[in-house]
Amino acid sequence: MTFLLALDQGTTSTRAIAFDAALAPRATAQIELPQHFPAPGWVEHEPEDIAAHSLRVLREALDGAGGRPADVAGIGITNQRETTVLWERATGRAVGRAPVWQDRRTAARCEELRAAGHEPLVTARTGLLLDPYFSATKLAWLLDNTPGARAAAERGELCFGTVDSFLLFRLTEGRVHATDATNAARTLLFDIRRGAWDEEMLALFRIPRAVLPEVRDCAARFGETRLLGGSIPILGIAGDQQAATLGQACFEPGMIKSTYGTGCFALLVTGEEAVASTNRLLTTIAWQLDGRRAYALEGSIFMAGATVQWLRDGLGIIARAGEAGELAAKADPAQRVHLVPAFTGLGAPWWDAEARGALLGLTRASGRAEICRAALESVALQTADLLDAMRRDWPQMGNTVLRVDGGMVASDWTMQFLADILGAPVDRPVVPETTALGAAYLAGLQAGLLPPPGDTATHWRRERRFQPHMARPEAERRKADWRQAVARVLSAAPA
Repeated sequence: MTFLLALDQGTTSTRAIAFDAALAPRATAQIELPQHFPAPGWVEHEPEDIAAHSLRVLREALDGAGGRPADVAGIGITNQRETTVLWERATGRAVGRAPVWQDRRTAARCEELRAAGHEPLVTARTGLLLDPYFSATKLAWLLDNTPGARAAAERGELCFGTVDSFLLFRLTEGRVHATDATNAARTLLFDIRRGAWDEEMLALFRIPRAVLPEVRDCAARFGETRLLGGSIPILGIAGDQQAATLGQACFEPGMIKSTYGTGCFALLVTGEEAVASTNRLLTTIAWQLDGRRAYALEGSIFMAGATVQWLRDGLGIIARAGEAGELAAKADPAQRVHLVPAFTGLGAPWWDAEARGALLGLTRASGRAEICRAALESVALQTADLLDAMRRDWPQMGNTVLRVDGGMVASDWTMQFLADILGAPVDRPVVPETTALGAAYLAGLQAGLLPPPGDTATHWRRERRFQPHMARPEAERRKADWRQAVARVLSAAPA
């Protein structure tokens, strides 16, 4: 049997899935990834954990499927984006821990650059905003705060990359330092219209060109790994949200998917048009194949599944993630409790790095059920904020069906509330791990086993459609109440 291996390196875990040539999953292996919080607002990963875990799950998934290296047509890699790794070119060893996409240590630097008037140019070139979410200021921080790093980088002795690039380097034993266009587009250093590193951005953020990886298509021959007992080609790379877009078969302009993992990320495909947002969404590359780029509007929410994780590990009011939906269904409907999960600031469309979380509307009658309901509702209400902004930026979007994936979509209660608050159908696929599916698709495409986007979408199957039932006046009232709650936690009045 021919296999495609997908390596899905995420924020809280590292997973590998062995798919057959028809993109049916055959075996899965997963390891939880420790989080490190050395200071308020700081979030770090240990790159050596990421490298070791990745190799382990690839081996376990292949073994679980009963395959050998010779049976693997290719490996596809998908990854948490923006997380910033700096490593030694000679050894492949990471230079310290990696600031995660959630890390806010460079908020003050972003504000300095914004106050100096740089954001319009940054947005015009990169499609992004000046926010510590992205890689450039984190990389500059590492270069300035790691002894000897900046001088070593100038000499070409260090490599920078997002997690995909680091894994590619390690899997190829230092032979390849490259990334794909979707990950490059999340660094604040890449001109998304020209498809090249931008010299003005490099100068603005003080990044030596010598540390940058080569940028390739999402489906390409990136190299090969010999670390699994034989030679296996690495044929695909895409950032997790772009991989999920492919896995959801959102190939046509106007299609939209939303992934509910640690955070929530909604991508609206706009095709060959790079739509400039006027509502503080991001313009990003959806995929690049054969040198041609497709674009998307993206809304990024920092806390989705991580909010449920906080209920379990922080507050201790649930023992397992699935309990949140069960309790939410039992909550008193008369209670109007809101949780604004700004634990690491707020993402789109607010982009407030200094906002902090709050529970609002508590009474003596409020309990675990009401807090769980507020946590799950916050995910749907934030999604509604994103889709409202997308409609303003791209009116032809209309009331499209939302395709959903990620761990949170297992909750029927959450998905029904999402459909209700959006006033639009929500489709849950048969294979919920569409991020890994997208990575496998790219590898299969490059291997010649699968057709290009748009030719077919036969790998996607709907498991269930959630239809909206809530009356629109009630949904609009709830959205208005939510916006009032958000206004209470913003560090400054909304523009």
